[in-house]
Amino acid sequence: MKFWGVRGSLPVSGEQFLLYGGNTSCIEVRCGGEALIFDAGSGVREAGLSLMAEGVAKFDVFFTHTHYDHIIGLPYFKPIYRCSTAVRFWSGHLHGHMSTKEMLDQFMRPPWFPVGPAICEASLDCVDFRPGDTLSPRKDVSIRTMSLVHPGGCVGYRVEWGGRAVALIYDTEHEPGVLDPALLDFIAGVDLMVYDCTYLESEMAGFRGYGHSTGMHGSRLAKAAGIPRLAMFHHDPSRTDAALAAMEQEVQAFFPGAFAARDGQSIDL
Repeated sequence: MKFWGVRGSLPVSGEQFLLYGGNTSCIEVRCGGEALIFDAGSGVREAGLSLMAEGVAKFDVFFTHTHYDHIIGLPYFKPIYRCSTAVRFWSGHLHGHMSTKEMLDQFMRPPWFPVGPAICEASLDCVDFRPGDTLSPRKDVSIRTMSLVHPGGCVGYRVEWGGRAVALIYDTEHEPGVLDPALLDFIAGVDLMVYDCTYLESEMAGFRGYGHSTGMHGSRLAKAAGIPRLAMFHHDPSRTDAALAAMEQEVQAFFPGAFAARDGQSIDL
């Protein structure tokens, strides 16, 4: 898998953000020759260019949810403008309220963007699902889904292929002192968990209801679920390289398998 964007809320730039990067949420998961993309934050622009350069012509894009930081890069995802490509969009956080197609049509249109999806020359398809469903987007790839605790809804994904598994658990908020048994069951035994680490433990009391968590809570979940590696993700936009390095060191003292994800970082499971 590869991290193309690891920030939450909004992209950032500057000399204080060079190590961990400033693009918002976008993760590429490779299952053999199959390429899956999770979220279309600002990092999806580079992801699309890289995959097209490799000759990839078939894309599946899964949304955890559609707050701005998770979709802001979508209009700049070059594959949707190429007649030689096929792109399939998946969402479930708005099940019963809005379809994936309705969401795309309402987001990508004037006055917020000059043109609508009708300008796209790629073959576009939209798939709606209900959180809790198991998806089969490609041969031998299985993706379990669940609802996470976040304003407006959010979907967690567990991707399984070739005897390996990765869990993407963001954006989500935890209850203090509680390890959610449903979440523990969902993530049990994965090779890597990507988890929401927007806040520090000392900050959580001031951000109740915002729908985010901490690296320390993620490490407690990882330990309880038998997970060897934890990627801390969705970094607060004000968190500088120095602050993220300090957070990483603090969490690693409790759980050595933890690390703060960086833009451009690749991990082979």
